[in-house]
Amino acid sequence: MHMADALISPAVGGTLWAVSAGTIAYCSSRVSKHLDERKVPLMGVLGAFIFAVQMINFAIPATGSSGHLGGGLLLAILLGPSAAFLTIASVLMVQALFFADGGLLALGCNIFNLGVFPAFIAYPFIYKKIIGQNPRQTRMVIAAIVAAVVGLQFGSLGVVLETVASGVSALPFKTFLLLMQPIHLGIGIVEGIVTALVVAFVYRARPEVLQNTLHEKPLGKLPLRSLTVTFLVAALLIGGIFSWFASEHPDGLEWSIAKVTGSEEIPETSYREHEELAALQEKTAFLPGYALPTGTTIDVVASSTEERIGTSLSGVIGGTITLIVSFLIGFFLKKRASGQRVQMEP
Repeated sequence: MHMADALISPAVGGTLWAVSAGTIAYCSSRVSKHLDERKVPLMGVLGAFIFAVQMINFAIPATGSSGHLGGGLLLAILLGPSAAFLTIASVLMVQALFFADGGLLALGCNIFNLGVFPAFIAYPFIYKKIIGQNPRQTRMVIAAIVAAVVGLQFGSLGVVLETVASGVSALPFKTFLLLMQPIHLGIGIVEGIVTALVVAFVYRARPEVLQNTLHEKPLGKLPLRSLTVTFLVAALLIGGIFSWFASEHPDGLEWSIAKVTGSEEIPETSYREHEELAALQEKTAFLPGYALPTGTTIDVVASSTEERIGTSLSGVIGGTITLIVSFLIGFFLKKRASGQRVQMEP
């Protein structure tokens, strides 16, 4: 559901950039005050994990479409909404800058759609309401599925509204909406199931993480090394190997556009901002489309192996960059908060 710049006008893109930047500032303030320092490494490895799982598109049966996990809800369950939003924003920025996944002008839209809706709507108003104060595993599973579906429905609606408001693509609102919502219902169910499985694993391994995050309490001296190592290993395996087997079907957004227009691609616009940002992205994206750059030749291997090499490099490098960025954000915010507390002491 990563939007391309061709769907967005500069006015809409700039507005959503401002909204997302304001939300990042708000979340940074909240994290500085409330994030437990012991969760900083967890932010890093979970960012890498979400980067990796977003590389895997799964087929939606009988549709010719595919989808991938957003990850915002899972992050909110494990980290809390504010830290989750900063982490998913880090993932999306790394994807856009270094892998040309989603446009730079549309980055604010993508952060809003994949971050705000799951972290600040689906998690507090759906997930938390269903599980209650003393959650049990069965309730967590139900809550994860329902909240994932709701969050993705809001996200896909956001895509439709932002596209129509831009007036760039001339996609008809009613037809586009009636295609986007049902296909993302199926994607949301799969995301909910996967989220429930991961939450169930954490519940068995370290239930205190879920309890303390739910009640906004620090983790104290709870050992997290095994949990962080598990997510790190999973990120490397998923990004480096399992991503080879991702579905080649168009994702829900591309599928919906193709059903309306007959083509998965939207024609380029004449906006100067589109051209400038496309040129910038071409310079920063060293593995565009999670593949080796055009013109790269590896004489000793077949093209399919070359494709897998590009995918593995993208998974490992992208996960590593996201881990570092997410970790540094959490570390910097906690250090800043500690420095402010020191200055306030008499």
